[in-house]
Amino acid sequence: MIHTRGLTRNFRVGKEVVEAVRGVDIDVAEGELVALLGPNGAGKSTTLRMLTTLLEPTSGTAVVAGHDVRADPAKVRRGIGFVGQGHGAGDDQRAGEELYTQGLLYGLDRRTARRRADELLDLLELGGAADREAAKLSGGQRRRLDIAMGLIHEPGLLFLDEPSTGLDPHSRANLWEHITRLRERLGTTVVLTTHYLDEADDMAERVLVIDHGRVIADGTADELKGRVSGDLVTFAVPDEEHARTGAGVAERTLTSGAAEVVTAVGRDPEVRLRVERGDAVLPELLRALDSAGVPLLTVRVQRPTLDDVFLTLTGRSLREEEA
Repeated sequence: MIHTRGLTRNFRVGKEVVEAVRGVDIDVAEGELVALLGPNGAGKSTTLRMLTTLLEPTSGTAVVAGHDVRADPAKVRRGIGFVGQGHGAGDDQRAGEELYTQGLLYGLDRRTARRRADELLDLLELGGAADREAAKLSGGQRRRLDIAMGLIHEPGLLFLDEPSTGLDPHSRANLWEHITRLRERLGTTVVLTTHYLDEADDMAERVLVIDHGRVIADGTADELKGRVSGDLVTFAVPDEEHARTGAGVAERTLTSGAAEVVTAVGRDPEVRLRVERGDAVLPELLRALDSAGVPLLTVRVQRPTLDDVFLTLTGRSLREEEA
């Protein structure tokens, strides 16, 4: 569905040339759900705009939905749906009529446009909102209407640019439930950008990490997290003396990785260390700490997150960058 090679985009700012995207290679197979992650300014939005023909590449090639974005941009647009960060429906337009009109604009005849609008309103649980103005819909309903507008012409490929930004947790979960149901029913290929790492972790079959205009990682969430050196094991103790003792016991027992003592004002000292298969080594570690007389207050094992992946790859946190 998507095949790019050496895709670049430069912008001129005054006398300087800014390389926003630098030789990006992307392949997305039919039916996949792929997430693009990266901080603001990393190049993910520019890449998305080139793939959707909203921005012409400086160099390189891109074939989207079977057509070249430069040679056949109109055919690309007919084969894709695009849901941007803003709302697509006019505030004073009734949801059902706006969706029907979108179908006409894509070249559907009146009967087909009406049928598709009714189907999508039913599929996305918007039937009761068909006669309401878009401005009077809830945030979740309005976002589902945006997705319906992107799907009215039955595209094989749907681009979602931060689809759940601004929604409360319940509305986010509801939106993703509908997107999952759509994919199961229609087999739609989905490419999305998101600031919510849990969405990419839970929903995406593949994750592309973009930084400084380049794809620096490509794989499943588990594959990418496997690049981080193990799980994080943390245990809290009553005082710093026990923390130093516990750190020494952990290093001798596990024979891999360095234990770090972390103290914070108003909190009990903690010992943190990275290990392979934290759940498997934890029983041995607990026995060793008990034998050494180290009293434990809390113990937890955390698997690497996508933010840990980004930190390992770039030396900075994606959450901090977004903030």
